[in-house]
Amino acid sequence: MGLFETSETFEEILGGFFRLIGDTPDVAEKLLASDMVIRFIYKDPDVVLVVDCSGEKIDVRPGDTDSKAEVEMSMTADIAHKFWFGKVNLMAALTRKQMVAKGPIPKILKLLPAIKPTYTMYPAYLENNGYGQYKIY
Repeated sequence: MGLFETSETFEEILGGFFRLIGDTPDVAEKLLASDMVIRFIYKDPDVVLVVDCSGEKIDVRPGDTDSKAEVEMSMTADIAHKFWFGKVNLMAALTRKQMVAKGPIPKILKLLPAIKPTYTMYPAYLENNGYGQYKIY
């Protein structure tokens, strides 16, 4: 079993964090410019989140398995959690199959500079939203 006991807890944490990213103009603007729809598929616990950057505002949809996504990213919840602390190198994780990406990898890599500020936002988000016990990295 991973760090997160329930799917609901992990979905609350990451869904809320993605919404915070969507409400952060500097980051959201760059993600919206990508015009991508990304489906994140997490295991241990199982959670699916779609982050839709194709509109005027970032739309986060938990449990959305029906929308067409340009990119699908699969990983364990623990790897995702560690990633948002800035502790997982995306290329290395893809090479080691800790993360599996379906879709245009070069387009995904272009988003890395846009999300770099979120690595400092994530620990603060956890602390400010009652998830301080998950600040382990």
